[in-house]
Amino acid sequence: MSSQTPIIHPLFHASTSTYQYLVADPTTLSAAIIDPVLDYDPSTNTVSTTSADAILDIVHNNKYTVTHLLETHAHADHLTAAYYLKTQLSNSPSPPRQICIGKRITTIQQRFAEKYGVDKKEWENVFDVLWEDGQEFNVGELKGKVIWLPGHTEDSCGYLFGENIFTGDSIFNPDVGSARCDFPGGDAEKLFQTSQTLLSFPENYKIYTGHDYPPGGNSGRTEPLPYTTVSEQQQQNKHLKAGTQKQDFVKWRTERDGMLGEPRLLHQALQVNIRGGRMPGDGFLKVPVKGLKL
Repeated sequence: MSSQTPIIHPLFHASTSTYQYLVADPTTLSAAIIDPVLDYDPSTNTVSTTSADAILDIVHNNKYTVTHLLETHAHADHLTAAYYLKTQLSNSPSPPRQICIGKRITTIQQRFAEKYGVDKKEWENVFDVLWEDGQEFNVGELKGKVIWLPGHTEDSCGYLFGENIFTGDSIFNPDVGSARCDFPGGDAEKLFQTSQTLLSFPENYKIYTGHDYPPGGNSGRTEPLPYTTVSEQQQQNKHLKAGTQKQDFVKWRTERDGMLGEPRLLHQALQVNIRGGRMPGDGFLKVPVKGLKL
């Protein structure tokens, strides 16, 4: 097996429809974890680590050494487990684990820290690495590359390992289509350009999505699917397949986003994720109240 052909473990988090990935170098058994999830129950405001602990089980069972915890963006629909995993992995001998994200995260942190009243000391320098666009790095002998993928959010990026692209929320499986662009800094035109970037890779490359929402019904697909090929996306993506005109996509995406409600865990997720996965120092998360004001 070539050192450029990674071992990939997809893990689906059903309650948030999120895909998490463990990517390992078969030669050195060094590994990276992409977009890990903390379990959060909004009915009891309880955080737990069942999903993250399942990742740790895979790490330990396969004797992997985790060197990188990779985030594709500041998620608005789940809480990141990156910091929890870093603390749990710090007890075993290995190089330091680094929590990594694209450099534009600082803009996102400043915006939402102001919105939620998060003190600067709780979010500044919480990430170990802020990637430059196109930056290359190594996980053991496995070469990785950062790809800026704006549109869903301005800080969105993906990771290329060999012939595998981990796209975050920049594109979804063909029968799901595309992600919303109505968050601050989101942009439907930029998302269209991002789709063209992704669909310009060789047809056999695999696109691993950050979420999946199996449509069921007449589609016949009821189980989550971690990836499709570039060719399948080109031919079948219901929003972005080859031949789609930018103006048509932008018009449809903008109108569609105008009808969407906010993600269920939006406020909790953003307050934790701009802290790099740390809980607030006072133990409280703020949720804005809408409607009647007395």
